[in-house]
Amino acid sequence: MDLEIDIEAPWPAATDWADLAGRALEALAQVAPELGQERLIASLLFTSDAEVHTLNREWRGKDKPTNVLSFPMLERDDLLDLSDQGPPEMLGDIALAFETCAREAAEKGVSIEHHAAHLIVHGLLHLAGHDHETGEVEAEAMEALETKALAICGIADPYGDRNQASGE
Repeated sequence: MDLEIDIEAPWPAATDWADLAGRALEALAQVAPELGQERLIASLLFTSDAEVHTLNREWRGKDKPTNVLSFPMLERDDLLDLSDQGPPEMLGDIALAFETCAREAAEKGVSIEHHAAHLIVHGLLHLAGHDHETGEVEAEAMEALETKALAICGIADPYGDRNQASGE
């Protein structure tokens, strides 16, 4: 897959966000091989909470910012049936909101780079047709893929604290 990346303020220039996104995609393709399809293109926008808020309101009818938005352009079955031959296929668009990402990273006690990598993996899985909101089984499957991909990147399980609170 080819990522078309646009990085806007307020994302700090000190981090190579495009490299981070590329590493996250490479790791994810190892656990979700359909995302390694060379014909695929996805756009990734690193932007502000204000821009994500606008996108969320206009396209999803939700008048609030969020950490990541995904706009898939292929159905999962079409993705899985995609031939190796043919023109590029647009998988979809992802937008990451800086302020929300930074706040969540601080709340979790992780670096913004690690949290952004998690959100990129999460967003790409949404583009591939995974949806944690459709039920517990799908949520667990999606989280397992995220955890495996992030582990390949050397990033700790972002859901590791969930079971500690319940004693499981």
